[in-house]
Amino acid sequence: MSAVEQAASESAKPARQPIRDAATLIVLDRTGATPKVLMGRRHEGVRFMPGKFVFPGGRVEPADGRVNIAGTYSSHVERRLMEQVRRPSITRARAYGLAAIRELAEETGLLLGDRESGPFAADGEGWGPFGEAGVFPSLEGLWFVARAITPPGRPRRFDTRFFAADAGLVAHRVEGIVSPEAELVELVWTSLDDARELDLPAITRLVLKELSERLESGLESDAPVPFYRGGSASARELI
Repeated sequence: MSAVEQAASESAKPARQPIRDAATLIVLDRTGATPKVLMGRRHEGVRFMPGKFVFPGGRVEPADGRVNIAGTYSSHVERRLMEQVRRPSITRARAYGLAAIRELAEETGLLLGDRESGPFAADGEGWGPFGEAGVFPSLEGLWFVARAITPPGRPRRFDTRFFAADAGLVAHRVEGIVSPEAELVELVWTSLDDARELDLPAITRLVLKELSERLESGLESDAPVPFYRGGSASARELI
């Protein structure tokens, strides 16, 4: 192959997708006999996972690492969030959970945090609703249940941390967030068994299985966290 042909061949290859940090928050209602999780159906017009039922979540933004908090993770959660991370830091580890809290608010209107810590000064547009409602975001009660990297070849790739938190930590709800024109067009509370019957991404199905096992052994326990590097059960390791 000539140099010209090789250059043409390389230019024809799709550009490598950057892997961006992301976070997801699984809200649990454990007041009944069977735990339920909150899931949202994505708009059919979005590029990433259209029409699928997912847990609320999205990209980690720079402002997430600068947000003041009312409470922090348990020590074992913070420790595991810093494993297998380039240039780990407490600030970065906390940004994951704060991104999950912010994305939950943006996509569902649910604000997770504390009303007793005084006025909250918002840093970044996404945190405005917390300042308006007087809710101070808190990482206390967030549990790290899984991590996954989107497989190659997808339109977007993320290194996502999946957190779980009890619905009792929700301090405020902003109405009118979910609508036919929004990113999430529907919200449902569903048992873990019924959730598996929904139209789910493969990784969401795997995380539901991990969540079920963690609930049986104790969500708050210091247990190894599964890390999916290829989007399938065969690509699972523990951190």
